[in-house]
Amino acid sequence: MFEVLVRIRRRYERNIFTFFFMHPTYLFAIWLILQTQMSVASIALLFLKTVDIATKIVLMQQIFEKKEITPQLHDMLTARLEPWMPYIGLAVYVPLVALALA
Repeated sequence: MFEVLVRIRRRYERNIFTFFFMHPTYLFAIWLILQTQMSVASIALLFLKTVDIATKIVLMQQIFEKKEITPQLHDMLTARLEPWMPYIGLAVYVPLVALALA
């Protein structure tokens, strides 16, 4: 997990717009809101993506700028990610998109 934050941090330091373009689902969520005339599912999708991006920014600030790492955060960052974990987003986003377009 720490390596992922380091890669994200490099892009964030270069340009904030590059950081947002790393998250194309955020732009897709905005488009979906416009297409579905603000359906609840599309707003929920945008909310989840906003929280996701905000969490990454807060984690980067806490680790790289403030240098404050709690024991729990250290354990989380050093824990091994299971191979199925990156696919959790599919279980959340695909049903929300389908619900928004229905």
